[in-house]
Amino acid sequence: MKTVSILGLLVGLLLGTALVGYFGFGEVLQALFSVHWPGFIAMVAYQLGVIASLGVCWYVLAAQSGSLAAFIWGRLIRDSGSEVLPLSQLGGFAMGARATTLLGVPSSVGMASTIVDVTMELFAQLGYTALGLGVLAWQTPSNPLIGWTALGLTLALLGGIGFVAVQHRGLPVAERAFAAVAKRWEKASATPLRVVHEDIRRIYRRPRALWLGGSLHLAVWIASSFQAWLALRFMGVDLDFRAALAIESLLYAIRSVAFAVPNAVGVQEGAYIMLGATFGVTPETALALSLLKRGRDLAIGVPALLVWQMLESGRVLARRVSVRGRSNEQPPAPMAGK
Repeated sequence: MKTVSILGLLVGLLLGTALVGYFGFGEVLQALFSVHWPGFIAMVAYQLGVIASLGVCWYVLAAQSGSLAAFIWGRLIRDSGSEVLPLSQLGGFAMGARATTLLGVPSSVGMASTIVDVTMELFAQLGYTALGLGVLAWQTPSNPLIGWTALGLTLALLGGIGFVAVQHRGLPVAERAFAAVAKRWEKASATPLRVVHEDIRRIYRRPRALWLGGSLHLAVWIASSFQAWLALRFMGVDLDFRAALAIESLLYAIRSVAFAVPNAVGVQEGAYIMLGATFGVTPETALALSLLKRGRDLAIGVPALLVWQMLESGRVLARRVSVRGRSNEQPPAPMAGK
C-alpha cells in the first residue's frame, strides 16, 4: 500500500508540474499572486472556520464523550494529515482519531465516531455533488460529464449503504478492513475492534444526532464553495456562485474517486482545468486556484502537525518517566540463601 501511495504521489507531482509548465509558469504565478496577502489570509481564516464547523459535526455524533475542543482539534489534525503528509485519507482518519485522545476522548469512541462521522460526511458529499450536478445539467445539458457523474453518484450511494451495513453487522469484515489502521494507530496494542463496534452501534441508536450531523456536513460543504468563489473574485474572475458550487462539488467527487493518490496531487489540478473550462475559467486561473488552496492547507497544516507532534512527544516522555519512577520504587528482591 505504501508503494502504491508513493508511486501515485510521484505520478501526481509529475502531472501537476507538467500542467503548470504547459499552460505557462508565468501566467499561473501571475494569477496566483493577484490574490495578494490579505486575500490569502482571508482564505486561511475562512478555512479554519470550515474546519471548526466540521469539528462541530463530529462532536454532535459523539456528544458527552469529550469536549468540543477535542473534536475540533481532531478534525484539524485529520485534514492536516490528509492534505499535507503523503498519506491516503485513511492515514488522516487514524491521525484525527488519535489526536482526540490527547484531549480526553476514549480511544474506542475516537475511532468509532470517526467511522460514523466519515459515513455521514460521505452522504452529505453525495448531496453536495448532486447539487453541483444539477447546476451542470441546467447550464450545459449536453455535457458528457453529466452521465458519468450520475453513474458515479449511484455507485457511491450503493457503496455508502453497504458501508453502513458493515458497521451494523459485519464485524469480521470491519476487523479485516481496519486492522492495518488500528495497528498503525497503536503500536503495541490497538483498541479491540469489538469495543469500537459497540460504540458505533451506540452512536447509530441516536438518529437525531445522525440527521443533525449529516445536515451540518451538507451545510458546511455548501459554505466551502464560497471560498473558491471568493478566491476567484480576488483573481478578477466574476463567476456566478452556482458555477463555483458546481466546480467545487464535482472536484471533491473526483478527489474521492482518486483517494489512493496522496493529497490528490495532479488529480486536483487536472480536475480544476476540466471543470473550470466548462464554466469559462481559464486553465491558468484554475491552476492558480488549486495552488492557492494547497498553499492555504500548508499554512494551516504544518503548524498544526508540529504542535501535535510536540504533544505526542510530551505524552510519550511522561509515560516513560512514570514507568521509570514505578520501577525505581519497587523494593529490591531478597537474596537467595545458600
